[in-house]
Amino acid sequence: MGRKPQNKLREAIPIPPPAPMPDPETIDVQSIFNEYVSGSIDLIVVLGPTASGKTRYAVELARKFSAMSPEGGVPSATVATLGHVRGGTGAERSEASGGAERSEALSEGTPPSGAVAEILSADSRQVYRGMDIGTGKDLEEYGGVPYHLIDIVPAGTRFDLYQWQQAFEEAYQDIRSRGRIPILCGGTGLYIQAATSGYSLPQVPPNEELRAELELYDIEDLREKLAELGPLPDEGVMQSKRRVIRALEVALYEKDHPVQKTSFLPKKPYFIGTLVDREERNARIDSRLDSRLHNGLIEEVKDLLKSGIKPEDLMYYGLEYKFVTQHVLGILSYEEMRLLLGNAIHQFAKRQMTWFRGMEKDGIRIHWTNV
Repeated sequence: MGRKPQNKLREAIPIPPPAPMPDPETIDVQSIFNEYVSGSIDLIVVLGPTASGKTRYAVELARKFSAMSPEGGVPSATVATLGHVRGGTGAERSEASGGAERSEALSEGTPPSGAVAEILSADSRQVYRGMDIGTGKDLEEYGGVPYHLIDIVPAGTRFDLYQWQQAFEEAYQDIRSRGRIPILCGGTGLYIQAATSGYSLPQVPPNEELRAELELYDIEDLREKLAELGPLPDEGVMQSKRRVIRALEVALYEKDHPVQKTSFLPKKPYFIGTLVDREERNARIDSRLDSRLHNGLIEEVKDLLKSGIKPEDLMYYGLEYKFVTQHVLGILSYEEMRLLLGNAIHQFAKRQMTWFRGMEKDGIRIHWTNV
């Protein structure tokens, strides 16, 4: 199963002091629907920290949109031209770029006639098949609402930000070309910005010379170098030296190769943030974690390891897969694993909120609402 990873973290991660909570708004769903129909909005984004009820809210929003359009479609003037953006429907574009398997992975097929909106997942780990409990896919919450960008690549592989943006772009155009409303839902801030910034990310080639040079530094120095180049990525990335090195490799490449505007990504997104008070969010995190641990998370990790995925590759995905893998390998006791994992998730939620507030400082309007 590969080399035995060494755990260097046996004490709880200090949790940073809380930032002020944003002021909640009342969301006017009918107004959002009307703005989409008029072309003033081309994507609805539902974002928020972990355990804030994002998926449930996005599904409820999709169902309300369906109730507002009894004809089963969106009478938008913009829809008529979307099929010609790349020469045909989403299925035709998929066939031209690699066949039916790609189309099936990105879309759950033709949606039922009553499904006016479809959800795209903005979660960096839900793309992996077999990683269900740890990533909180909760597919039963979707009901009859079609979803995309979930279960599209096998666990143990690498699916980077560039690949995700390409998959998002294809699914987004497919949804729009069929006269449906796209709702992007998730908590991975970097992925949300990749989808909504209007810039096409470059495919960054490996730089073995740079990697060898960066390997000489410890992870704290690498984190500091990465912080100097822009916003920090997910907590899962920051806990892995290999992933920090890759993030530096990408950041340095982009510094010398500025990204270009693209015609195919949304330009007029409407952001909704799911808001829950800290005490309630913390209680949800703890309750959900205990439920997952008692309902198959450990077994899921064991099955992934038995399937041939190396421990270090599974720990690459961070949080649940990092700490539960260390427990399965005997590096952490159950009590140590539960303490460290719970604390890491709480810290992750705080970092998510910090990222979203940073988006607001950069001029993005997020309409926060209590859920």
